[in-house]
Amino acid sequence: MNILGIDVGASGIKGALVSLQKGQLSGERYRVPTPQPSTPHAMAQAFAEIVNFFEYSGPVGCGFPAIVKNGVAHSAANIDKSWIGVNIQDVFSEACGCPVFATNDADAAGMAEMRFGAGKGENGLVIMITIGTGLGSALFYKGEMIPNTEMGHLIWKNGNIAEHYCSSGARSRLKISRKEWARRFNEYLQHLELLFSPDLFILGGGESKLFEQFKEHLQTRARITPARMLNNAGIIGAASYASESR
Repeated sequence: MNILGIDVGASGIKGALVSLQKGQLSGERYRVPTPQPSTPHAMAQAFAEIVNFFEYSGPVGCGFPAIVKNGVAHSAANIDKSWIGVNIQDVFSEACGCPVFATNDADAAGMAEMRFGAGKGENGLVIMITIGTGLGSALFYKGEMIPNTEMGHLIWKNGNIAEHYCSSGARSRLKISRKEWARRFNEYLQHLELLFSPDLFILGGGESKLFEQFKEHLQTRARITPARMLNNAGIIGAASYASESR
């Protein structure tokens, strides 16, 4: 059975049908820009456009860029603040006519990698970092997830937060080279290592497809690997979450 997974991001919303037997997309992705301002009503219409594109009926998994508890958004770092306190599942379900199951976007990507990708069979402490407009995180110990970790919001230099220092969004905003960005990102990984002593870092998000270009600048005791599903991990994990939640 194919389940529709949708990965909601600050700059784009993308979805695809997913085969959970194979742990991979069943066809091409469909992407729409994230509306600006990214209010619940506007994003619900974009979400419904993706569901309608696939002419899909059934459970829909949603990875969402916020702390998500029982389907409700409890933060809104890179989307409109009006999302805080809103039930994501209710808003998106009403718009698309399908039952929607929402979880944090980085947690969704981490689920995919632990079930089907770079984290499969790992029984130690695994940290996944998704590198995009912000920095998402997912934490696993012996295969079990500790949800909503938000390590990209660690207080960083000059009282700022880490994702303002070394996300893809920060690199673009500050107009720094990839080498300089990688140096900054390595500082961040070494700080996480000091705090958590992980066995493995998995790097996902849009930046992961360029891993070969910056891996030489990353040095930690823990192993570092790109997400096997690269930027599709969020879609696959969202579909997996819907399958397990329905």
